[in-house]
Amino acid sequence: MKKHLLFILIFFSLTAHVSGQLSFHILHKEKPENPNEINQRLIYFTDEIMSKELPENQILDANFIPVFSDDIYKTRLEKLDEQTPIKLDFKPIVRRYIDAYAIKHREKTGRIIERSELYFPIFEEYLDKYDLPLELKYLAVIESALDPKAKSRSGAVGLWQFMYNASKMFDLKITSYVDERMDPEKSTEAACKYLQYLYRIFGDWQLALAAYNGGPGVVRDAIQQSGGKTNFWEISPYLPRQTQNYVPAFIAVNYIMNYSRQHNIIAGKNNYPYFRISPVTIDHSIYFKSVAKILQLPLESVRELNPTYKMDFIPEGELPAKLVLPIEKVGQFIDHEDEIYAMKKEEKKYLDLQKDLTSTKGKYCVIHQVKAGEYFHKIAMKYGCTIHNIKEWNGMDSQDVYVGQKLKIWVYPSDTLAQKPKRDPLLRKSKFLLYKVQDGDSLQSIANRFKVKSLNDLVDINGMDKSTSVEQGMILKIVQYE
Repeated sequence: MKKHLLFILIFFSLTAHVSGQLSFHILHKEKPENPNEINQRLIYFTDEIMSKELPENQILDANFIPVFSDDIYKTRLEKLDEQTPIKLDFKPIVRRYIDAYAIKHREKTGRIIERSELYFPIFEEYLDKYDLPLELKYLAVIESALDPKAKSRSGAVGLWQFMYNASKMFDLKITSYVDERMDPEKSTEAACKYLQYLYRIFGDWQLALAAYNGGPGVVRDAIQQSGGKTNFWEISPYLPRQTQNYVPAFIAVNYIMNYSRQHNIIAGKNNYPYFRISPVTIDHSIYFKSVAKILQLPLESVRELNPTYKMDFIPEGELPAKLVLPIEKVGQFIDHEDEIYAMKKEEKKYLDLQKDLTSTKGKYCVIHQVKAGEYFHKIAMKYGCTIHNIKEWNGMDSQDVYVGQKLKIWVYPSDTLAQKPKRDPLLRKSKFLLYKVQDGDSLQSIANRFKVKSLNDLVDINGMDKSTSVEQGMILKIVQYE
């Protein structure tokens, strides 16, 4: 059986090189129609390739999702553990978080890696300044997915997720115009000070991380309830659920950020990595829209590089201030500085605002199903639009809505209240995994683990029958649909 599978693996590897254009066409189809097409859409690897590092020039298909054995994860974490004073234990819960970053949320992980080119150098500078483990940079991945404008349901803001009152403890300024919780440098320095403080209290990095999430009092109470134990895994049952999961998530992020390539996670190109940006000092109030217009930059890029300012404006009260720009635009800014300062904000009038609200340009459509107790005003407030907009988008004349009614709403992608557009359930994108069977596995346990809809699917795709017993080391093909 192993020889037969190996022959198939090698055969399709060679076929993929010969018929590259055909494979590319097939890979861009939606749900595959049969097991044969699934085989065509997979890239196969031998047992040796799955358990070794990939060659530098190895290019994987974006649809291929490797799955490794626990032994490989454990070995890789042991290597990372040797490089840091923060204990990186391998546990089943850590494995679940690795799967979350590497499989379920792999597109989001790719975006995080892209953002890391801008933020990790900043984090490392401050962690080094405070003599803290450099691996603490991964904490911001859990906190904000490296989005400086991230805001939690509880109101925590920024890369390191500080609450309003906690920010005062670290002298982070918050005004109507400015929020230094979103300043990459100032918020990072505040986080370093807090992490340094927590480590002095507990003398253990896993406990310090738990305290960063739940607070020092929560960790102290858990230690007391456990009878004085000071090992994170031993006090974990006495911690809130979110804090129990925090350290395992941190360990998983350490792993995935170092082994993303082995998991075939593809990051996009960062247009503004750290070493391609530079601050300029400004001494007059300035509007981001003016900067974008004169320097021929997307307004969103100016916002991305200067997240501290909440209203696309640096006021007189903040001067002198730094404006971060792509390095190639610095000279152009200096040449046109007076012109940029002279430009004033064009205030939008009522009719212009209504036109923007009604427009669908730059927005995407979501479907809102009316719930009991909802009415036009409530729905309009939720999505930041007007009753008139909703009626126009849905071709309605009635002043009323009814429970269960489906309404088309157009929202901006950046709207934090926006929901993802619902796809046609028949057009499901597929993800493909190759799984190396471990000791104690069965077809049913594997189907359960990867939430395969039908055991028959697993059997058919692998050319088996339900009575076949799987052996340790076998490579099984698994298909999942979004």
